[in-house]
This record gives sequence, C-alpha cells and structure tokens, in this order.
Amino acid sequence: MATTPNQQEQNAIDNLDMSLNSVSERVAKNKKVLYWTLGLLIAIGACWCAWLWFYQTPRVNNSVSAYDQAMNAAMGGDSIAAVEFAKVADKYSGTDAGNLAAMQAAQAYYRLGKYQETVKYLDKFSTREDILNAQSYVLLGDAYVNLKKYDDALNAFQTAVKKAAGNEQIVPMVLWKEANVYDAQKKYQEALNCFEQIKAAFPNYTFGNGLTPDAYIAREKARLGK
Repeated sequence: MATTPNQQEQNAIDNLDMSLNSVSERVAKNKKVLYWTLGLLIAIGACWCAWLWFYQTPRVNNSVSAYDQAMNAAMGGDSIAAVEFAKVADKYSGTDAGNLAAMQAAQAYYRLGKYQETVKYLDKFSTREDILNAQSYVLLGDAYVNLKKYDDALNAFQTAVKKAAGNEQIVPMVLWKEANVYDAQKKYQEALNCFEQIKAAFPNYTFGNGLTPDAYIAREKARLGK
C-alpha cells in the first residue's frame, strides 16, 4: 500500500524524535563523564596545591638553610665538608640545594681520596648547564682512574668532551686525560689519536708543562715504532 504524504511526514518526525532522543541520551552520558572528569581534575589540583604548600615549599626552604649551614661548616676542612654536604644531598635530594650539595660532597670526597664516595655523590648530581655538566664528568673520570676502572673513566671523559662542545679549556685537557688512560692500557694508537685531535682542533694549545701536542704525538709514534 502506498505511503501518503501525511504518513511520510509522520515517519520523518518519528525518525527525528528517535535521533534527538539518542543524541540527548549521549549528551546526558557525556555530561556525567565530564562532571566526573572535572571533579577528578579539581581533586588532583587540590592535592597538588596541598603538597606544594605543606610539603614541597617548606622542604625547599629547609634545604637552602641546611646548605648554608653546610657551607659554614665546610670552613673546617674537607672531612667536615664531605660529611655535612653529604647529609644535605641525601636528605634533600631533588632540590637545587640538595643537587649543589651533592657536587660539593663529591669534590670534598675526591680531595680526601675517597673515590667511591666521589662517584656516589656525582651520581646524585645533575645540571642543564653543559660546561658544569662536562666538569662533573671530568671529576667522575678522575675518580674512576684512581679506582683503576679505566673503561668507566674513558666513558666519563668521552662524555665530558661531548658536553664541553668545543670549549678550548676543557676539551684539550680531557683528551689529554683520556690519552693517559690509553697509555696506562698500552693502547698507544688510541692515545696518539687523542693528541692528534687536540692538534687539529686547537693548533696553538700548550699544556701546563709547556709541551705542545706535537711533543706528545712524537712520543706516541715512538712507542708505536713509527
């Protein structure tokens, strides 16, 4: 039987009602999800603010005070400095003061000849400053050399060179340290490569003993029988 215009219109209206009802149901469900999500975000925000206000801010303030006290105590010598800075680094890990204290502790322990402790506190240190980062790896490499962990020392020195990014004071000095490690391992070709890198990148560089890269290059070549 043919559908009349009135029936077609009614069917269209019924279909529209069904669509609207379906949309309404989805909107209602989405509202519930939205409200729950919004409530959760508010709760998280409140917890974060409470953590910041009641825990983190006082902790940061306390870390600064503790660091200042350690600085004053450090006037008593490296033995005291190492212990006091280590306390700050351990207690306030993750704060700027705790981070600086870790580096100070590492330096003090190194001067005391306690190289394992030096490594421990350098592991707690981090910075976004490339030059300071490079210097921390130099100290790490020196500690590993004294521990006779030569492969670890080489890794540290190589990282320092990368972090130093062509710095004319740091890079030649670190390559010289790296060459000395290779010499200790009797890897004279690798040592020669280090000195040749220095000559290529810093042709006018002179070591603290007054020698130039050419002098070291000649020494390594002699060891290799060249």
